[in-house]
Amino acid sequence: MSTFKNLEEAKEFFEQDRFATENGITLDEIGDDWARTSVELTENHRNAQGGIMGGVIFTLADLALAAASNNIHSPSVAQQMSVNFLSGSRGTKLFAYAKCRKDGKTSGVYNIDVTDDLGRDIAQITGIAFKK
Repeated sequence: MSTFKNLEEAKEFFEQDRFATENGITLDEIGDDWARTSVELTENHRNAQGGIMGGVIFTLADLALAAASNNIHSPSVAQQMSVNFLSGSRGTKLFAYAKCRKDGKTSGVYNIDVTDDLGRDIAQITGIAFKK
């Protein structure tokens, strides 16, 4: 059973996630055990070398994890995330897709794939959400 009745209800809840929303990250889709987020990249997302800041990628994935895990069990919070940066983005938009791999009694394990609008694999993340 999902926590949120629909995408609009989930979006309204996650509008309170100020850091993500004020940096342009949006919740685009949500399912029973998955969520998809995105961000249109701007110059504000770049590091000193011109690449996309790792924190942008992490935050994008963190919101996808939050949406997926809280749709299974609310409240849930990220307990641990392991990030593998795979390549730099040459695109103008990033996407994160979080999918529950194991829904346990006190925590859930999620795989989160970050890609860009050119189809490049940007990061692969494993996240653990603690059920409060």
